[in-house]
Amino acid sequence: MTNSIYWLIILAVLIFIEIITLGLTTIWFAGGALVAFIVSLFIDNLLLEIVLFIVVSLILLFFTRPVVMRYFIPNRIKTNYEGVIGKEALVILDIDNIKATGQVTVDGVEWSAKSLDNNMIEKGKRVIVQGIVGVKLIVTERKGEV
Repeated sequence: MTNSIYWLIILAVLIFIEIITLGLTTIWFAGGALVAFIVSLFIDNLLLEIVLFIVVSLILLFFTRPVVMRYFIPNRIKTNYEGVIGKEALVILDIDNIKATGQVTVDGVEWSAKSLDNNMIEKGKRVIVQGIVGVKLIVTERKGEV
């Protein structure tokens, strides 16, 4: 019966961690702790309780987590920060890394920009967003412009 209190504490801590993180990881171990708690109410065998905790937790983690992640967690939508990488942008202020100037628009949003290869890129040119450093887009001039 004394083990029951410890399993209940472990269960509460795991649920608290899951509520804080929402990572769908500790909830499966909380399921194992719940099974161990229920068994501890009827059988006073710590080894059995630990084995059940581990087995049930791993079964829940490996077999039900992927299903929950696939069907109940909506597809993550890229933020504008992630969504601009690889897109074409229009230079609206000359990009000059030495002077630390440059601006582009991507999907109607203005961004500060920097040239990946340190070349100056003139206003009106089209560029491709290669990455982001801080709040600046790292761009390269689009090849094949007419």
